[in-house]
Amino acid sequence: MFSIDGRSIAAGIRAQIKHDIARLGITPGLGVILAGADPASHLYVGLKEKACSEVGIKFEKALFFATEPEEKILEKIREFNGRPDIHGILIQLPLPRGYDEDRVIAEMNPAKDADGFHPANLELIKQKNPNVIPGVSLGIMRLIESTGTDLAGKKAALIVNSEIFALPLTYLLEKKGTMVETFLAPRFPADVRRGTLETDIVVVAVGRAGFIRADMVKDGAIIVDVGTNRVEGKLAGDADFDSFRGRDIRITPVPGGVGPMTVAMLLHNVLELAKRAEGEQSFVH
Repeated sequence: MFSIDGRSIAAGIRAQIKHDIARLGITPGLGVILAGADPASHLYVGLKEKACSEVGIKFEKALFFATEPEEKILEKIREFNGRPDIHGILIQLPLPRGYDEDRVIAEMNPAKDADGFHPANLELIKQKNPNVIPGVSLGIMRLIESTGTDLAGKKAALIVNSEIFALPLTYLLEKKGTMVETFLAPRFPADVRRGTLETDIVVVAVGRAGFIRADMVKDGAIIVDVGTNRVEGKLAGDADFDSFRGRDIRITPVPGGVGPMTVAMLLHNVLELAKRAEGEQSFVH
């Protein structure tokens, strides 16, 4: 078993972003909407703030109590939309109960959508003409590509609980010549095990600790574990990591795999949005 070191790869990406920002002489700006007191959301935003500070991205956080009217959040988004010093906007999800997440996300200018989940940007991905691609999908691809595998002609199984999550990743994989099959939770087909056994790449994001086991994956496969679960007070992924020991498998750990890469690729997106606003080169994916 070979553990794919997302922390190390992410550190390299952050270093390159820092270098590019200094070389270009620009200050990318990220505006973040954070509502409520969910500890995990505050932790994730803190990690993003630290990463922005490290590379030279201006970070502005707008905090809202869970009881505040939705219109106040929409007003802040409209302010971010109109500010030239804010190139990217991030809405930390989930929002507290009572808020309309779809409405809040749709309020963003799609050209400032740092996370890539605005409906207009998702539609462009469907049309194979992307404007912004979600950082989590870009991060997963970087992790897969770090293994040096030629993806042309390979098979990938996406075991996920969201078609929206699968959409950009499918686009990126198919662009590399990979054949993609999606298994959508909670109504997995009975042949999900067949699907994983026959594939070269397995991406799992269902929120079920240990869902993917060693007997479900063939030798030589790559497993990207997007799951984050709490098991006896510790973080655990959707793959039973220990069961793969001694196998010819490349796998991302939890923590230390997809998480750091998602933050790194968020920074990548903010820089690219800033470059676009400043008239530099466009996105290249």
